[in-house]
Amino acid sequence: MSVPRLNRRLTLESPGRVPDGAGGFEQSWTALGVVWAELKARTGRETQVAAAALSTVPYTVVVRAAPVGDPRRPVPEQRFRDGSRVFHIRSVAEADPEGRYLTCIADEEVVI
Repeated sequence: MSVPRLNRRLTLESPGRVPDGAGGFEQSWTALGVVWAELKARTGRETQVAAAALSTVPYTVVVRAAPVGDPRRPVPEQRFRDGSRVFHIRSVAEADPEGRYLTCIADEEVVI
């Protein structure tokens, strides 16, 4: 594996629930910190969801590794944020045998 170019500053966010005042809950997102990453787009697709077209583009996101259980280590169901762009993390795996980097598969969804 070649050394990745960690040139994108992303915010790692974790989901949470907050009361909505009517007996239910709303999903909220809490920033856990900033990570530097390399983003590579993969093949995207377009689908129809509830009378709207949805464009989904999977990305390979490479970040520095952190030990399992460390809050800096991304896990599925968290997300990366880059300004208004949001990348939902689907999977996380070791990128190299030495465990220096992690490869995250994340989806960016845009309503068109």
